[in-house]
Amino acid sequence: MDVESFDEGSVSRIAAAIGEPARARMLYALLDNRARTSTELAMIGGVNPSTASVHLSRLKGEQLVRVLVQGKHRYYSLVGADVARVLEGLHVLAGGTRANFVPNTPNKLRAARTCYDHLAGALGVRLYDRWVATGLIAETAARCDLTPKGARTFDALGVDIDGARASRRRFAFGCLDWSERRSHLGGALGAAFLDLALKKKWLARVRESRVVVVTTPGAREFASRFGIRV
Repeated sequence: MDVESFDEGSVSRIAAAIGEPARARMLYALLDNRARTSTELAMIGGVNPSTASVHLSRLKGEQLVRVLVQGKHRYYSLVGADVARVLEGLHVLAGGTRANFVPNTPNKLRAARTCYDHLAGALGVRLYDRWVATGLIAETAARCDLTPKGARTFDALGVDIDGARASRRRFAFGCLDWSERRSHLGGALGAAFLDLALKKKWLARVRESRVVVVTTPGAREFASRFGIRV
């Protein structure tokens, strides 16, 4: 790393912005990729509305959240997947490391959930492992990508590969899962797969939660297409 180009001031400000407990609760509440009002975030953060406005202004100033004004309401959401990835990484770091990791995440949240805009939890990890094992995804320490076989398979499923590659974000990477401590598929490709699975009704969102559940048709598809029994 080029230490001379390292901007310690920006890093310190962002770390401080995330590190305040009320702001941290607000940020983690936005990990489901749904916008919330300042009133809702005040309740989540355990602060009064005026204090919440100050906190949200700080988060917006550090480009961690964006705001959309609609009528009388201001809706806040994370700026993007990079912010979500940092929050997930901090969650892993805060949990520490253990020789024999035993997850204590609630069962439904651990089974399958969204990580911002892609699939996480035990199901996300199992799919990623299966895709790597069957040669659909080639993985290195720094990145992962679809193999020619993987491109044909995902294209046949209806995943918008061209749209994912045209995105300004990273195409694909192994995103460390905070409940499993192993990787699930992140990036534009992971988002495209989750979008497809929801549209095909293989998965269904649980209202006001990051949890997703596998439908009966979805269980059949995951078993027949990827050899994963849910």
